[in-house]
Amino acid sequence: MAATATNRVLAQVFGANEGAALRAKQAALVVSGIAALAVSAKIMVPMLPVPMSMGTFAVLTIGAAYGARLGLVTIIGYMLVGMLGFDVFAKSTADLNGLEYMMGSTGGYLLGFVLATVALGLLAARGWDRSPVKMAGAMLIGNALIYVPGLLWLGVLYGFDKPILAWGLTPFLMGDAVKLALAAVLLPALWKLVGRARG
Repeated sequence: MAATATNRVLAQVFGANEGAALRAKQAALVVSGIAALAVSAKIMVPMLPVPMSMGTFAVLTIGAAYGARLGLVTIIGYMLVGMLGFDVFAKSTADLNGLEYMMGSTGGYLLGFVLATVALGLLAARGWDRSPVKMAGAMLIGNALIYVPGLLWLGVLYGFDKPILAWGLTPFLMGDAVKLALAAVLLPALWKLVGRARG
């Protein structure tokens, strides 16, 4: 990621790219991104061994589509909405929300969301979202950035002598593989549509 970014991300392809119209577009993207993150977090697709949450898929694809800066603003906005007590996280409820929820067992994963959003934005700015293979690699990096702080925080909370990997990693790998494949197809396909529309 040390190379200079030369490509635009999807959010920069459509609509205004300067002045007040650009600011309005960015504000609309942030608001719609926060809404998409909140809705996706609550979508649980039945599968074994655990239901697959679409929250991480939304985090990573928004990072890639928005780029690092706008993606960071969006994910921070989402965290702030959750911090204020709104039920926007995967397992938050009307009774368990806000900082109490965020400092619980999912706290490390929420930090990972921020790191992964920025990473996906940086990689997309280098064209990784235009190739299925590179997009799959970007998703792997993003998932790693979510899991590392997530698992470390679980260890801090409950002790590293506990089965941390069995609690916070292995049950979710099948779902992550599905989401990785979906993103690896979706983002490059969107770029092909953009190319055809402008061809």
